[in-house]
Amino acid sequence: MNWTAFGLPEPITEYKFWPGRRFRFDYAWLKEKVAVEIEGGIWVRGRHSRGPGMMSDMEKYNQAGLMGWRVFRFTPKQLKDWDVHVFLKKVFETEKGAPSC
Repeated sequence: MNWTAFGLPEPITEYKFWPGRRFRFDYAWLKEKVAVEIEGGIWVRGRHSRGPGMMSDMEKYNQAGLMGWRVFRFTPKQLKDWDVHVFLKKVFETEKGAPSC
């Protein structure tokens, strides 16, 4: 996705946020500590919708929260059909102290 075309900063892709673990964020904005995760395969019994994958994701997201990260999760369809960039602009505005609505 071309985030800058929507007026957003360029993220780091596949960012390894937890030293010593293989967990990575699909997209990460380090300064803001905002991450986007793309949850694929949810309708076809993919990794994110089976027990072990869900448990691993929970560990990852909970640890990210403890480390001060804000993690937002989307499906590939939402990236295409929903104005995710508008949502993320609101997220970045709240980081600067602006109202969230």
